[in-house]
Amino acid sequence: MSSDAPRFDHSLLVIADELKSVVERLTSSADAHADASPADALVDEIARARRVFVHGAGRSGLALRMTAMRLMHLGLDVHVVGEATTPAIAEGDVLLTASGSGTTESIVRAARTAVEAKARVALITTATDSPLAELASATLVVPAAAKLDRSMTASTQYAGGLFEQTVVLVGDALFHTLWQRSGRTADELWPRHANLE
Repeated sequence: MSSDAPRFDHSLLVIADELKSVVERLTSSADAHADASPADALVDEIARARRVFVHGAGRSGLALRMTAMRLMHLGLDVHVVGEATTPAIAEGDVLLTASGSGTTESIVRAARTAVEAKARVALITTATDSPLAELASATLVVPAAAKLDRSMTASTQYAGGLFEQTVVLVGDALFHTLWQRSGRTADELWPRHANLE
């Protein structure tokens, strides 16, 4: 390998720096005059939901599946949209979605169905002005490049990489917040981990 070839450690540091910047912007964006930050509003939507449905496309959808698993470990009634055992969404439920553009057709369609059923929609996105944002009762805007943004200004990573990584972090922070609020120990959560693998 030549000395000027891209190195793994450099790439890892670039990704870590971009994630650190996003986290700093998310945690400093809370309005001092507001009762709750957009992130707190997202947590509250999940906390008061009768059931949680998660829906995302591509890598964002995979990231939300990780969140669904952790919320299940916490004891919440969680369903992944599209699975054979997912029931109908209804009043008192929340649809947790992630879409960088806020325009992904299948997710917009699902959000409309959720709202028609009197369920609420919680959204993680990069776009404040989008069809999904209009349907959402809680929206967390991530300062990252959308999938089609190839300008390399918001992120030097390919496509929506930074957004999708942030969805994983937001999901883990959402779980961690709810877990700390619950007062349960790690031992109390452990029995819900899969034993059929």
